[in-house]
Amino acid sequence: MKLFQQLLVAPAALGLLAPVAATAAELNLDGVNKYASEEQVTSISQFSDVKPTDWAYQALSNLIERYGCVAGYPNGTYKGGKAMTRFEAAALLNACLDRVTEVTDELKKLMTEFEKELAILKGRVDGLEAKVGELEANQFSTTTKLKGIATMVLGGGSNTGFGDDVTMNYDVRLNFDTSFTGKDLLRTTLRSGNFADSAFSNGNTALEVAFQEDAGVGGGVDVVGINRLFYQFPVGDGVTATFGAKVRQDDMLAMWPSVYPSDTILDLFTYAGARGTYSLNLGAGVGLWYQKEGFSVSANFVSNEASSEDSTIGVGEAYTFTTQVGYAGKNFGAALAYTYSDFAELGGVYANNMGLSGYWQPSDASWVPSISAGFGYGKSNLAVLDDSWSWMVGIQWADAFIKGNALGMAIGSAGQVGLGAGLGTGGIWFDGAESTIAYELFYKFQVTDNISVTPAFFYIENSGASDTVGGLLKTTFKF
Repeated sequence: MKLFQQLLVAPAALGLLAPVAATAAELNLDGVNKYASEEQVTSISQFSDVKPTDWAYQALSNLIERYGCVAGYPNGTYKGGKAMTRFEAAALLNACLDRVTEVTDELKKLMTEFEKELAILKGRVDGLEAKVGELEANQFSTTTKLKGIATMVLGGGSNTGFGDDVTMNYDVRLNFDTSFTGKDLLRTTLRSGNFADSAFSNGNTALEVAFQEDAGVGGGVDVVGINRLFYQFPVGDGVTATFGAKVRQDDMLAMWPSVYPSDTILDLFTYAGARGTYSLNLGAGVGLWYQKEGFSVSANFVSNEASSEDSTIGVGEAYTFTTQVGYAGKNFGAALAYTYSDFAELGGVYANNMGLSGYWQPSDASWVPSISAGFGYGKSNLAVLDDSWSWMVGIQWADAFIKGNALGMAIGSAGQVGLGAGLGTGGIWFDGAESTIAYELFYKFQVTDNISVTPAFFYIENSGASDTVGGLLKTTFKF
């Protein structure tokens, strides 16, 4: 570095290399990219740590005014006193070369001194440009991203209605997310699975991951179908509109009032404790929400001529209308929601459902878990549905025992009604029962960023029937 130090006394060289020290501690062989990302300045007065008495003040001022290739930091500092490596010096020298119109003797000496480093940098830049070109030529789409999740479940349980046999099932979802403006979203989801013939397809032992697009034993098994097709876009300050031929109730809510994991075990615990209110009705729908500074108001309508993804009484809702008012802060949130449900298959039966749900979570992972809880209440013109209720409490420890892993458990009651002959077989939950309580416990091993393995146990106390005990091993792949 002797020549480099000697050349610093020459005005032209000094002016050229003054910005070298500005990012010395930050830059390495990839310094060109880092330098390009720094804040460009137009006047030396923008640097709070550069004074007229500094030895490089005039040279730096000339460089800013003549070449405009000086970069600073977002906090308005230059940090000119830090040490640097040869590659860092070459990176910044290379960044200024394109702006220099006069090649002086001092500059020629600098280019000779750093000839090797400049050649390496040029090779790396050329290589990156070639890779970018190859990616652009072979990319799937300029507007669409593909995300997928594949899940396999090995498990079984007693008194499930399907015997005590162990079963293995799968669910696969492929999301095609398209944006035309950078602020909108067109989502198309392909989904398939084979849970329909297993104990985990419906009723009290239904799993969150179970594919239930088509009702009935054997319906939809191993058939790929469109599970989502909707378009979401902003229509004003804080206002978002959604419409689709296949959209779910929660796709059109500004917030979800629970942080109990979306990959929970029993489907019962995915409704924020208010199963009638957050019925997750799936069909053609339209909705609006307004959101600002954490506060939100949502309203949506979903029409569904087929069976609902979930039903509290064993038959699908013809349509639902849902409104929600909520607040989602950094560590906590809560929402009050109302849903009107119409059950055309029961001949004029309707239900009014209300739900109050909320959550709290620590800022950082610790021995203190996140807590989610919710309560739902409903009234109907059908006597067996009148004064129905549901509730749940779920807790989860992030980074449990090992960073990336999670431990969780939940308890709750679905308030689901099992109707008699001719009205469907919604399950074993009865209004007014003494002990229709479900429990689950799981531990998720995060094997890699994209693979997790989750052993789980569940237990259901059934009033008037035998209790259900089961376990499973769930493996999830995300890509």
